[in-house]
Amino acid sequence: MHNRPVVLCIGGHDPTGGAGIQADIETVNALDARAVSLITTLTAQDTRNATAAWPVSAAALARQFDTLVDDIRPAAAKIGLLGGTDQIAVLAERIEGLRCPVVIDPVLAAGGGFQLDPGGLGGAICRQLLPLAALATPNRIEARRLAANDDADAAAGMLLGHGVGAVLLTGADEANDATVRNRLYRPGLPTREYDWPLLPQRYHGSGCTLASACAALLARGMTLDAAVAEAQAFTWSALESAEPVGKGQWLPRRKA
Repeated sequence: MHNRPVVLCIGGHDPTGGAGIQADIETVNALDARAVSLITTLTAQDTRNATAAWPVSAAALARQFDTLVDDIRPAAAKIGLLGGTDQIAVLAERIEGLRCPVVIDPVLAAGGGFQLDPGGLGGAICRQLLPLAALATPNRIEARRLAANDDADAAAGMLLGHGVGAVLLTGADEANDATVRNRLYRPGLPTREYDWPLLPQRYHGSGCTLASACAALLARGMTLDAAVAEAQAFTWSALESAEPVGKGQWLPRRKA
């Protein structure tokens, strides 16, 4: 029998399925791993923007985590949208005990601009979760906000200073020509650059897809460099095949 590695996906629920937990599950399954999930936040959201968010209580999240992990041990974990600093404290206490690669996608705002940070989220992520993570995948806006530095590349270096194993800084949110350039930063190693053709639409869930793809590939035993490269190729293909399901951003089609 072929036992697929398990990826623990922790994040918010997006009713469109373009981002959030559904995006994680689709991605992980397409990459020959099995997803288990914990939902941190319910949202009112469409393909244009979010309009409200309702965090799960920290006590409920802790109970769900403990019950799940007592039965199923993940080979990797991916953390997306978080509902507050109390949730971060719960997760930080438990994540270290998993002893598996952790990928953090620091979601602070919806694609349409709705703020998903109830206050203090960025600082708590940096202090409590980044030191436990193998990889963080912020876009340039998120990196600047997390590090409180207007220079995105300098901000990525500052995030490394919090103890995260590597930072994949994505550039699609600010691409201004025909090429998207992503950069991988690792302590003591040269920066590695990846160039991708800029696709014509705006997409909902690209960051979730990329981060969960990295987690799935790490769970399968790939090195970080190999996982980051293959995850970008998977994400680009999902965006190239995206569909205009609603009236706003296109939704990725995640397939093997």
